[in-house]
Amino acid sequence: MIFGACLLCIMAGAVSNSYCAQKKHLTKEQIINGLPDGILKSFPVPVKWYDNKHIAVSYYKEGTGIMPGIKLLDIKTGDTSLIDEATLEVIDSRQNEMQDKKTAFEKAAGNDVYGRCLNITFSPDLSMIAYTRDNNLYIYSFSDKKETPITTDGTDVIKNGYASWVYYEEIFGRPSKYRAFWWSPDSKKLAFFRFDDSGVPMFPIYDCTGQHGFTRKTRYPKAGDKNPEVNIYIAHVSEGEKGVCISKTRADFDDHDDQYFGMPFWDADGSKLIVPWMPRVQNTLLLYSVSPDNGSKTRIYAEHQKTWIDWMTDMHFTDKGFYMVRDFSMWQQIYFQSFDGKTFVRLTDGRNWNIKIVKVDEKSGYIYFTARRNSSVREDFYRVDIKKHKMERLSSGDYYYSKVMLSDDNKYFAAVRSNCSTPNQFVVISTGRNHKTVYEADSKGDKFGDYEFAVPGIRYINTDGFHIPARVILPPDMDSTKKYPVLVYMYGGPDMPVVMDKWEGLGMKTQWWPEEGVIQVRMDHRGSGHNGKAGVNYMYRHFWTVELRDYISWMKYFFKFPYVNKAKTGIYGFSYGGSMTMLAVSEGNDYFKYGIAGGGVYDYRLYDTHYTERYMDTPHNNPDGYANTIMAGKIWKYKGDITNYVKITHGTSDDNVHFQNTMQLVKAMQMQGKQFDLMIYPGQLHGYHGPQRAQSDESDYIFWYRHLLDKKAPSVLLDSFKKYFINYTDKKDNN
Repeated sequence: MIFGACLLCIMAGAVSNSYCAQKKHLTKEQIINGLPDGILKSFPVPVKWYDNKHIAVSYYKEGTGIMPGIKLLDIKTGDTSLIDEATLEVIDSRQNEMQDKKTAFEKAAGNDVYGRCLNITFSPDLSMIAYTRDNNLYIYSFSDKKETPITTDGTDVIKNGYASWVYYEEIFGRPSKYRAFWWSPDSKKLAFFRFDDSGVPMFPIYDCTGQHGFTRKTRYPKAGDKNPEVNIYIAHVSEGEKGVCISKTRADFDDHDDQYFGMPFWDADGSKLIVPWMPRVQNTLLLYSVSPDNGSKTRIYAEHQKTWIDWMTDMHFTDKGFYMVRDFSMWQQIYFQSFDGKTFVRLTDGRNWNIKIVKVDEKSGYIYFTARRNSSVREDFYRVDIKKHKMERLSSGDYYYSKVMLSDDNKYFAAVRSNCSTPNQFVVISTGRNHKTVYEADSKGDKFGDYEFAVPGIRYINTDGFHIPARVILPPDMDSTKKYPVLVYMYGGPDMPVVMDKWEGLGMKTQWWPEEGVIQVRMDHRGSGHNGKAGVNYMYRHFWTVELRDYISWMKYFFKFPYVNKAKTGIYGFSYGGSMTMLAVSEGNDYFKYGIAGGGVYDYRLYDTHYTERYMDTPHNNPDGYANTIMAGKIWKYKGDITNYVKITHGTSDDNVHFQNTMQLVKAMQMQGKQFDLMIYPGQLHGYHGPQRAQSDESDYIFWYRHLLDKKAPSVLLDSFKKYFINYTDKKDNN
């Protein structure tokens, strides 16, 4: 493409060509307030296959978002029609029934009780719901309209079906919303975890609200602390003439062992509960098949690695066993494991990462999945023959494929695809021999080619045998005889890449800084997830080493270009990225001069057990590794003057990375006479929202203008924030 050609010319040191110069540039007002008509247009986003010839789609437009209404798209003719109420009911009939029953339960329970019912979850047959209230687990039957308690011993430290904090954050994940109970497929059993937090240290989080403020008490195990004790129960649910009857079976695990349990899975018919287990050091994974009848367990799978092991999150069950994704070969592969443990088969090969199984179809003999295989920065769609183990790429072109949906007959898949320089396209592609695109809709408007945009490009460096990507956005019409500041965004945590070859729009985050003459960079390191488990393993027991080393390698690469202003380099990130920012402007300040560090961990003894010890082992076993993560001991090189300066931000109510981290760092910097900016956000958690988020964004822009461009932020930018705050205040007053 023309844009790609211009990018390569500039990176080689040439002045941008006349073709590019003839095009229009977006104005600041257009970048802030929205693109002119005709540059981008709405395009379909897949919602659900209706049948094998029609797919339900919604329409999305950049700057506007999802537009109202869902349409049925004929994949052969391209004709669309709005879905009427009857058709919508066919697609969402189950959802409609659930909503009706949920409304009936709310009415029966009353507002006060209903408001305390958490994680209301329907049984697969929709005859019952399970939920927690005040740390006890309940079932409500729609047949007799009665509530039945499964547990009665819930307290502030005994939690039934409601996760302890470290399980919520690190094992079940935030989408779980603390839910720790799971219906069996036959709706006759309900597995749940019982957490005992009585031995877990309490961490106070102060909230300044009101005249006297208050303290939220959270049970938070920091590295080396005692974890919650966990029991696993299976409740047997039966409905008879006298209503719902409950009996419970406890799984045969010793809750006093220093251990972790992963998210359990029911097998296909609900006759077995599959429980993942790890010791505290997290280098061994065992899968147990637990009998719901007596709680006895049988080990069916064992895995050991020299570093750490990730939990199983993508398991697909059959009547004989299950398919799973594992990385012990240093790349991810799909395996089949029989329930009796006698059959273990690898189905895929090669350099796969981030495998997500879309469908297992043993009848047709294929498993369909997405993965980063052909490129570490692009997701593609594949299938593998279950018997022959032959893999086939179903997607095509140098695109990143997302929102992949396979038709019921496996003959077509729908997806949204793009790359850094190509706006989103909706496609329907045949899975047949020729992989023909049967339908395509582009978000690129007819005036797209009239403008000269700042277009990202993917670049690579090789270090210690690892191939590491960065995404670079250069200023349009760049003059290679001038000097340009560099602004770097990164994250840095294990297997958490920020560089992908996909479209990220034409808004503030891609166009503003390049139009202001700033080179914008996203960079990863060897452990970010582009080099398999071998790359990530370099971080084991050694946080804050290879990350900074590779980031410095990137800056050495950029410093080779004469148009890079070595004295005007900025870096920013949040959470792990906040930690890395502080490290970069301190130990790495020959290359990173200015930074904004948000919500960072500045001493890993202050972070939670499961995450920290997974990668760092325990403080007792790895004292030197933990000592290397005490930021107070690394800031001696940081100057705190006009040549090397940092802004630190944190939410005071952060229950993930405690504000304690920033307070301890701030004290150390003060004791060493270091100057810096500090912005705290009262009441905000791990991330800022609402007006405080807007204030944070505005403050960041002002910081970068001051330190990278040596000038004030333009009034058009500041006025846009003023307008936001005026509108917010007016809206609040009207409500």
